[in-house]
Amino acid sequence: MTDNTPCPICRADVGRVIWRGADFRLISAGEALLPVFYRVISTAHVAEFSDLSALQRLSCMDAVALTEHTLRTQLQPDKINLASLGNVVPHLHWHVIARWRWDAYWPQSVWSAAQREADDAQLSALRARLPALDAALSAAFTARFVTA
Repeated sequence: MTDNTPCPICRADVGRVIWRGADFRLISAGEALLPVFYRVISTAHVAEFSDLSALQRLSCMDAVALTEHTLRTQLQPDKINLASLGNVVPHLHWHVIARWRWDAYWPQSVWSAAQREADDAQLSALRARLPALDAALSAAFTARFVTA
């Protein structure tokens, strides 16, 4: 990361770092109504997935799949949403978001208007599980990838 770039993803981690490697990092970008929201972010400042080398693309998708698998194993969500948009910030990053039928946005996307009031009891119980989830993600990434 450099301090002289206008890219906010290059300037700062934009979330809590769970794991950092040579080609990408995993951050927790959880929000009040979406506590299980992670981003796999390319270390290189590239806008598109095809800007990565073939090996970097494989590694990146492996990281996205490992994140998804760990969320499913640890939390058993109803669905995992994957997205790579970059319309606002043209720096390659993948969103990996656990979803439940009770979440405020279900069944719409997390960028839609809320469909219902937040279930504070469910959210609180989920937030209590985040430290163990982050530890599981860190361990899984450390076992699979080379750190920076």
